[in-house]
Amino acid sequence: MAQGNKGFGEMLGKSSGPGDTPAPRRLPVAGVLASRDNALAALSSGAKVNRVHELVDPARCRIWDGHNRDYAALSEESCADLIESFKAQGKQEVPAIVRRVKGEAELDFEIICGARRHWTVSWMRAHDYPDFKLLIEIRELSDEEAFRVADIENRHRKDISDYERATDYLRAIERYYEGNQQRMVDRLRVTKSWLSRYLELAKLPADVVAAFGSRHVIGIRNAAELAPLLKNEKARDAMIHEARSLAAEQASLKATQSPLLKPALVVRRMIASAQPPRAKAAKPSADEIRAANGVVIVRKERVRGGGFKLHILPRTKIGKAEYVKALTGLFEDLPEDAPLG
Repeated sequence: MAQGNKGFGEMLGKSSGPGDTPAPRRLPVAGVLASRDNALAALSSGAKVNRVHELVDPARCRIWDGHNRDYAALSEESCADLIESFKAQGKQEVPAIVRRVKGEAELDFEIICGARRHWTVSWMRAHDYPDFKLLIEIRELSDEEAFRVADIENRHRKDISDYERATDYLRAIERYYEGNQQRMVDRLRVTKSWLSRYLELAKLPADVVAAFGSRHVIGIRNAAELAPLLKNEKARDAMIHEARSLAAEQASLKATQSPLLKPALVVRRMIASAQPPRAKAAKPSADEIRAANGVVIVRKERVRGGGFKLHILPRTKIGKAEYVKALTGLFEDLPEDAPLG
């Protein structure tokens, strides 16, 4: 390249003989052009799907009725992390996933994933941030696809309770998989036992759920402990009765703003109610003499005339001194001048 532009022009004008043509080299694309080329290449190869993002008024969106989040339970407290993040960043970083709503003049989209984001943006607009908008990602999804997308996004989120997730699965198995658990397992790529535990939780009787004071505190472990007993009719009746008592207690605690009974205690009480009553321990007989460790070593047998016989019980592994002490005790409660015959 020391020849400058002239040398470069001469090089271009030279004709090369057969077999003498060097392989063409493509200069690397840098910066913005590189990003665009890479993105287009990915799109053309099917390795990437182009997504449409928009900023919209949350009032133009509704929550999909198949959403696995209990929207009514959201609050400033439960969304505090998002509120602080949105304020600090000045925007919403991760878009909510939506699909278009057709034929409804007041709505444009329904939220498939992102109920907390929708709630938080709505709260922001009502609290000194009137221009804050909801970032959305628009997709074309069937109901079954929407369910799986929402499940994938939320499966490991700790801010969704086991009970919310369980009721979502129970609803989905009927809506999308015709009640066929194996089909649902295959589509979600989970184990059958894993899904069964959630369905077991969702099927707990309403009285049992109410006993916890809040459905959001019930875990799959709680259901695993209660479900086997609920299959027994007698145990179930007893547990339902106890559950109603527990629900009344929880309601009283709520009314006084006191802490609710812990789930573990609720479970223990319901399980205890299902157990058969224990036989009362027999009261010690006045005709038995026991050693210090409670073992019967002598029995008295009353005979006609007001006397009694003493039966020294063998094989008690009690020493002689213990027997002497026990027998001496027979006379301690008698007056000094009481006749013995």
